[in-house]
Amino acid sequence: MSQAVDELYVLIIAGGRGTRFWPRSRRNLPKQCLPVHGELSLLQATVRRVERVVPPERIFIVTAAEMADAVREHSLDVPTENILVEPEGRNTAPCVGWGAVEIGRRSRGTDAIMAVLPADHLITDEATFAVQLGECAQAARATNALVTLGVSPTRPETGFGYLQIGGELGDWGGSAFLRVERFVEKPDHDTAVSYLQGGMHLWDAGMFVFTVEAIRDAFRAYLPKTWAHLENLRHSPETIQEVYPKLERISLDYGIMERSNHVLTVRAAFGWSDVGSWSALGEHLPLSELGNALVKEGIAINSGENVVYAPGKAVALIGVSDLVVVDTDDALLVCKKSDAQAVKDVVAELEKRGRDSLV
Repeated sequence: MSQAVDELYVLIIAGGRGTRFWPRSRRNLPKQCLPVHGELSLLQATVRRVERVVPPERIFIVTAAEMADAVREHSLDVPTENILVEPEGRNTAPCVGWGAVEIGRRSRGTDAIMAVLPADHLITDEATFAVQLGECAQAARATNALVTLGVSPTRPETGFGYLQIGGELGDWGGSAFLRVERFVEKPDHDTAVSYLQGGMHLWDAGMFVFTVEAIRDAFRAYLPKTWAHLENLRHSPETIQEVYPKLERISLDYGIMERSNHVLTVRAAFGWSDVGSWSALGEHLPLSELGNALVKEGIAINSGENVVYAPGKAVALIGVSDLVVVDTDDALLVCKKSDAQAVKDVVAELEKRGRDSLV
């Protein structure tokens, strides 16, 4: 751990199934538990990254029951009692609310700060990430705002939400913090181009920092029914199985962040990718004659610009470009790079067919 931040806790959200990473991502071994870049799984890399700022006992992981065993295996030094297993998935607002309840209860009344981070993102400059996470904690403490890390767009991306930024509020550490005027839903291509050219929008990376008291106040204001149930859970943690299904099924963005008028952001100064699809992962795979590929050996004849994931196998491509090719022991995926977001539809079709062994 490089430099601890007093009173900071981290909640890692590891409940997603990663359906766009089929056929590698499955219910019992989801995307966050895969070593898609380097030797560590994405979850392990996230834990190691935040250990630069907080000790393991202040790291919490929330996940779904169906993947709890896999998550425990990849939680490294995080105490078992800090792994929160949802009885059922209710989207991100309930799991963040539960995390706030647990952190508030276990911090024994101190004015704790919590960072909420996805388990399945790639961050290349981990030292800078650790510094900026500490700066976000300082800003959250000083302003009582809900703080989010925004990423400067590099392309007209239609798969992300955006933050419309306003004026600068102040500096904490070495970073300038900006007001968020509003959250913008995933735009069409032309709108995304205008955002890229205008310079007043950042990608919403889904990383948040706030005091426990600030997020409690936000729940009370915007999701009062859910907070009433969470208050019951705070007093009686053993009732989780009964209480959790009563929480509203809504994301933190929709339920709280988009409704709040006191949100700050900072431009992320570290390399970031949500690796949300195979084509996105391709940007981080080694270059080869096939394109971006992780293979034992590649042969490309009149081919290129592909994404190929077939560790340990020789792959030959003839006369094809801009494809995604993913090979596993029991399944093979081939699609256009432009259709990579639709891989989740394959999972939906397999579920409809009752092919549980493939999902």
